[in-house]
Amino acid sequence: MATVIATINLKGGVGKSTTTVAVAEMLSATFRKKVLVIDLDPQTNATTMLIGEEKWRTLNDEGKTLAQLFKDALEPEDKGKLFDIDEAIQKRVSNVSDVRSLDLLPSSLDLIDVQDRLAGMSSGRFYAENPTDILRRATRSVLDNYDVVLVDCPPNLGIITLNGLRISNGYIIPTIPDVLSTYGIPQIVKRVGQFSETIADDIEAYGIVISKYREQSTTHNTTLRQMRRKSDAPLFATIIPENDKAADAAEYKPVSTLRQKWGYRGQFDLYKALTEEIMERAGL
Repeated sequence: MATVIATINLKGGVGKSTTTVAVAEMLSATFRKKVLVIDLDPQTNATTMLIGEEKWRTLNDEGKTLAQLFKDALEPEDKGKLFDIDEAIQKRVSNVSDVRSLDLLPSSLDLIDVQDRLAGMSSGRFYAENPTDILRRATRSVLDNYDVVLVDCPPNLGIITLNGLRISNGYIIPTIPDVLSTYGIPQIVKRVGQFSETIADDIEAYGIVISKYREQSTTHNTTLRQMRRKSDAPLFATIIPENDKAADAAEYKPVSTLRQKWGYRGQFDLYKALTEEIMERAGL
């Protein structure tokens, strides 16, 4: 059975999608895991990092993204469903030749409009339809094909994020160590805990990933010290510094190895160490 891990932060630009992709690629190439990335973030950053913008546009035009899944849920029961999970899953993605066991369920900008409509969807016959259960129902036939599933959630706690948490065993919170980026962490932990109780399934806070850390920043160092003294979730020991190579890695261009993609100056080793920590917390 797959271990499903969500990545979430209420603040954008904290390295959430980059962390998701780096860990997914490490799990595949370095630890030989069969991995699926489910991109629920309408910014589509994880998607374009893994398949490129041109391929994403084609899939989006053909309705082979997760937006189509949620659009189908808003249609009457007697109307045909257009989403086909087997067609939507993109096999052996990544621009790194060494990554051979990583698949993707791509995102779409259309998720922004869809989310607002999901709250008013019909509950269906016998109240069987639940707007937070759409993704679980769609993916239950494929999740067991994987060792690990990583769910890149939108920067909010709306219905689409809850869909991601609904299938998750636990979650990580990538964050920059500053006031704005860490402000929502207590709310995340509290709301996920409440949701976990509601669905009667455990969703464990695996930990907080410090990303885009600047060693010379007084704010970053002060915030990090405070978080080490008291935090709503445990901190991972590995800290990911701000690095031009991580920004370059967002560009979809063919490379042979993960070291080429993430850099020879320690960034590869840090993401490898972080992945090992996540595996340990998740019991992998």
